[in-house]
Amino acid sequence: MFSHVMLGADDIAAAKRFYDATLGALGVPEGQVDTRGWLSYAHNGGRFLISRPRDGEPAYGANGGTLGFLAASCDEVDAWHAAGIANGGTSIEDPPGERCPPDGRVLYLAYLRDPAGNKLCGYYRVS
Repeated sequence: MFSHVMLGADDIAAAKRFYDATLGALGVPEGQVDTRGWLSYAHNGGRFLISRPRDGEPAYGANGGTLGFLAASCDEVDAWHAAGIANGGTSIEDPPGERCPPDGRVLYLAYLRDPAGNKLCGYYRVS
């Protein structure tokens, strides 16, 4: 459905440290900064980009927005979460663990805020 997702950050170097670590825990190659100053990650046909806001205003997390990253296991979600905390992120909501929505699925989730305040989720569907 999506070709790419782009988030804003004021400090691209801090974003690169954070996302190289968290996405690296999910098997994503290290990000590259292009001549425009955009940080770019490519994996399994998708692209994830970080840039300074084009309007020159400070970056801030979307109120009510969450970007979810698919993991291959519960252990990978835990590694993603730990890498985020160790690289400038903040753990939010409940600790990493299983959630059971009313539709009968069992999910393993962890939530972080990146250094710019964007809300992120590490996601693995257990059943």
